[in-house]
Amino acid sequence: MAALLTASGHEVVPVNRRSGVDTTTGAGVAEALVAVDVVLDATNPRVWSDDEVLAFFESSTATLLTAERAAGVRHHVTISVVGADRVPDSGYFRAKRLQEQMVSGGGIPHTIVRSTQFFEFLSEIADAASVDGVVRMTPALAQPIASSDVAAKIAEVLLDDPREDGLQIAGPDRLPLDEFVRHLLSATGDRRRLESDPAARYFGARLTTESLTPEGDAWMGPTSFYAWLRGAYRWLDSESPKAAV
Repeated sequence: MAALLTASGHEVVPVNRRSGVDTTTGAGVAEALVAVDVVLDATNPRVWSDDEVLAFFESSTATLLTAERAAGVRHHVTISVVGADRVPDSGYFRAKRLQEQMVSGGGIPHTIVRSTQFFEFLSEIADAASVDGVVRMTPALAQPIASSDVAAKIAEVLLDDPREDGLQIAGPDRLPLDEFVRHLLSATGDRRRLESDPAARYFGARLTTESLTPEGDAWMGPTSFYAWLRGAYRWLDSESPKAAV
């Protein structure tokens, strides 16, 4: 994303711990935002208990918004998750929803981009659902997206006017989550057995059929799941509806 923006003539200022900036303590934040017009908040916690995740997003978002108001930032862009308001069992989703609410009421023109899960995250989803060589996966619908498509769309959003009403982005393929994971295991030569289980949890959370899919209008990334698998793993499966493409 930074490369895309730099190539189009824009200056990109990295704001992270490696550059001496910490949004939870506030260290270096005000200095980093001097003369900055647009801020992308893609922060994520290092710890994952529900209370710690909530505390992270609450403090980090408050720090950024306060510094942005002082610096005169004209556009705040936050990356959130599709279904943030529809998976109450998930501490992470609840924390992202709080972040969205803080941004909406933060007094800065903003765009909240809700994305579905990245293709690259599916392996972690499988690992979290794996016990003794069996991956027990929910058949709830999913619509994951390539991270490269996310980066390209976010770069456009950063250069556009604030939307205020937000934007949903997703991949072009909508399938049961267990089907995505089954193809991933096949592509990577993973010998774990997959079992479809409607009662299976998603990182401890219960899902409805459409908890992870966009509601209403959404921008669709151009990269299909099957194209991504072929590019990442040289994979071709005769069961894929696009295997002959």
